Amino acid sequence: MSWQNCPDPDLQAMDDAPVETVILPRARDLGEFEVRRALPSKEKQMIGPFIFFDQMGPAEFLVGRGMDVRPHPHIGLSTVTYLFRGQIRHRDSLGTILTIKPGELNWMTAGRGITHSERTPPEERQVGPNLFGIQAWVALPKDAEDTEPTFEHTPKGEMPEIDDHGVKVRLIAGSLYGKSSPVKTHSDMFYAEVLLEAGHEIPLAPDYDERGIYVVDGTVEVAGEAYGPGRLLVLRPGEEITLKAQTATRCMFLGGEPMDGPRYLWWNFVSTSKDRIEQAKNDWRANRFEKVPEDDEFIPLPETPGP
Repeated sequence: MSWQNCPDPDLQAMDDAPVETVILPRARDLGEFEVRRALPSKEKQMIGPFIFFDQMGPAEFLVGRGMDVRPHPHIGLSTVTYLFRGQIRHRDSLGTILTIKPGELNWMTAGRGITHSERTPPEERQVGPNLFGIQAWVALPKDAEDTEPTFEHTPKGEMPEIDDHGVKVRLIAGSLYGKSSPVKTHSDMFYAEVLLEAGHEIPLAPDYDERGIYVVDGTVEVAGEAYGPGRLLVLRPGEEITLKAQTATRCMFLGGEPMDGPRYLWWNFVSTSKDRIEQAKNDWRANRFEKVPEDDEFIPLPETPGP
């Protein structure tokens, strides 16, 4: 997805608690649907390699309408799209045309540069589509920032799952709970969808220095404190926590090892170098990015894109 300006998330510091910080995303109405951005925030740019984390929807569209994100560029990151409801038609400058459905994963690595669009498929528009999911951006390590662009789609049946009496985990990427996803990543990380029935618990060990839990639906409890939906819990390093569901709950577990330094983030570009960001801006202005076949619309370079 292309960068859309959102108000900065609120942060709540928690002294000496296993939850170090609570990030409260601010909503932005995009007309057809709403997004809630948890990362980046003023005090927390990344959790592991995750540098951007948006909740899309939930939204219901009128018949004939839908999401239309026109072709736009990326560098220095991977976009990670995961849906709970609805469908998105992905097209990119590699020639990929694919519809992502709930429980599947689109992992697009921009590297040195890629262009893509995201739209509601025509067949979905005919019935009044809906949309609910998460899009994250994963920053690439410095030595992979200019790698060749790639695209990978993973059906939900190919991702490792745990189903244990009221606890369901789908490991989207990385390694967690002794399992590893087949999705190729460039850094040590984890990303999982976790479903808990009311009263059930799940531990999260301090296997990675940076960990977060995003509460999508329901209310969870950590160390006696309750947290409702739309909150990103940043966990204190080195402490094992137990997450208990007060109600039926859907969460996203995310994190990894600290990145090799901070990142510059401008519109849809991520890099360790300001000069590389300027080059990408000039390349988009000069029409030097590869085109998306069969989708010739265009998003102009914005004047004030955000960070």
